[in-house]
Formats: sequence, C-alpha cells, structure tokens
Amino acid sequence: MKRLIAVLCLALAGCAGQVDGPSEPQVVRVEVPVQVPCRTERVQRPVFAVDVLPIGASIAEQMRALRADRLQRKGYELRLEAAVEACR
Repeated sequence: MKRLIAVLCLALAGCAGQVDGPSEPQVVRVEVPVQVPCRTERVQRPVFAVDVLPIGASIAEQMRALRADRLQRKGYELRLEAAVEACR
C-alpha cells in the first residue's frame, strides 16, 4: 500500500511541471545531404598510337608507338581524374 501511494505521488509530481499548458510548436531545421547528378563533359578516349600501328611494323616503330602511347595514357588518365574530382 505504501508503495502504491509513493508511485501515485511521483506520478502527480511529474504532471505538476506542466502548468502552462501545451507550448507552441517549434520549427526545427534539419539539413540532409542530397545527391545531385554530376554534370561534367565526357572525356573522349584518344586514338592511341599502338592501336593504329600496322601489324608488320618494325621494332623501332613499335617502341616509338609504345613511348607515345605511354604519354597519351598519362594525359588521358589526368583528364579522367579531373572529371571524377569535379564530381566530388
């Protein structure tokens, strides 16, 4: 019985704090990140020197084409990385 009285007193004490009635609703601003599509120009794949090399090309021509191909690929990769970085 004493416990019941103690619980009722605590319940009434909790309700006593709300004398003013319901408070006005408050506006809460919630910022949520929203994905947006990336709008960069498509990076065109260059025609690499090795791709247009004739089948019967000499070793010297193949080596020149491979060196040129390496520089072309580096430039192509830099443009691709720049396009990806622009979308971040």
